[in-house]
Amino acid sequence: MTELLKSLPSVDRALNAPELAGLVEEYGAGACKRAVRGELAALREALRAGNPEVGDLLRSSRFPGALFDSVRGRLAAEFSALLKPVFNLSGTVVHTNLGRSALPKEAIAAMSAAAAHACNLEYDLDRGRRGERDSHLEALLCELTGAEAATIVNNNAAAVLLVLNTLAEGREVVISRGELVEIGGSFRMPDIMRSANCILRETGTTNRTHLRDYANAIGEGTALLMKVHTSNYEVRGFTRSVAGGEISKLAAERGLPFVNDLGSGTLVDLTRYGLPHEPTVAATLAEGAGLVTFSGDKLLGGPQAGIVVGRRELVERLRRNPLKRALRVDKVTIAALAEVLKLYRDPRRLAQRLPMLADLSRSAAEIRALGERLLEPVSRALGSGVQVTLADCKSQIGSGALPLEQLDSTALCIVPLAPKGGKDAALQRLAGQLRRLPRPVIGRIHDGRLLLDLRCLRDEQAFLDQLRAG
Repeated sequence: MTELLKSLPSVDRALNAPELAGLVEEYGAGACKRAVRGELAALREALRAGNPEVGDLLRSSRFPGALFDSVRGRLAAEFSALLKPVFNLSGTVVHTNLGRSALPKEAIAAMSAAAAHACNLEYDLDRGRRGERDSHLEALLCELTGAEAATIVNNNAAAVLLVLNTLAEGREVVISRGELVEIGGSFRMPDIMRSANCILRETGTTNRTHLRDYANAIGEGTALLMKVHTSNYEVRGFTRSVAGGEISKLAAERGLPFVNDLGSGTLVDLTRYGLPHEPTVAATLAEGAGLVTFSGDKLLGGPQAGIVVGRRELVERLRRNPLKRALRVDKVTIAALAEVLKLYRDPRRLAQRLPMLADLSRSAAEIRALGERLLEPVSRALGSGVQVTLADCKSQIGSGALPLEQLDSTALCIVPLAPKGGKDAALQRLAGQLRRLPRPVIGRIHDGRLLLDLRCLRDEQAFLDQLRAG
């Protein structure tokens, strides 16, 4: 062992080897030194642990080359992009953990231009003086929703936080007990209210709330009435909820603002694209809501953002809150969202131009045809150790939108043959191998099978090419 340890080159000697020429220029001297030091330390540790394979490697002519390959690999991994494109074959179209909605080409081009250059983010080109960043989106949002004014923050939770802190700090917010939702990641509506420094005033019961419950809950400390769209769950059976129009009338009678949080939010009637009904922002405002909050990156199909639309006097109060500056969005988000909103001006072509809606409205027949094209080449690429078949499956919209609605789809169904260590372990290994591809493939394990739902697969050639290469 002592002789083998002595045979290891010094850090400087390895760095100066011709095989590593150019790495310092590409990655920097500090990073290269760390990579070499790390590889040498790993070899020493393996030797001291009695690893025979490492000893055999050091005695062989393969050693210097293997060390240099490891250094190059370590540097490439360290400097590779941390956010990697993946194939979302999970069956969830708007997947929170996978970045939610893919953006249209118009939005991507606008983001690139805004990121590459100085721009008029807060500069009025006509007047030659400071401007307002909301101005780039407000007119579009008002046109599409019928609102008097609009403002934008970094997500819908932030939008709700800003509204509550501005309109109800230190006072009560009346909300149905059945609408105290958990958004995700253990983030709950009562938590947002506490963070906004307002007081939760529950009314009604979990399954039934009446208009009289809201009326009875109003007192001297009431700041506003609030309704939250339960977009990530549904209660069925002996239930009752109060429509937004009824609450808005009560709020107007009592001189209180009415805020309706739609969560996902949509700007168009989804039924025209063969999808289930969801309340639109325009219809919610028409019911009489003073403010409506919703997301930019769920059913709207844009970048992550929280949008507030409604009465001008209320929106102006939001803008004057110091929290607005802390929660504002950057120029890249504004550029992307503006282009997505422009697409909504032409609803007839929206399903062809907005990737999120294109995936949601994709026909079952088209997905099945894709599966039939892929079945044989995928089977060949994965080899004889697995069986690949086609299976009918159900996709879901995801991100808290229409939780009980599912869409007919087709999946590649992969089952290991004669698995070592058990079927579950073999499925986990196979799923792991797909995640380690240059562009990771994300499927789901269900009922003893690895399913690759094809609803969101658009670039089938790239998918096949890397399977064959892997």
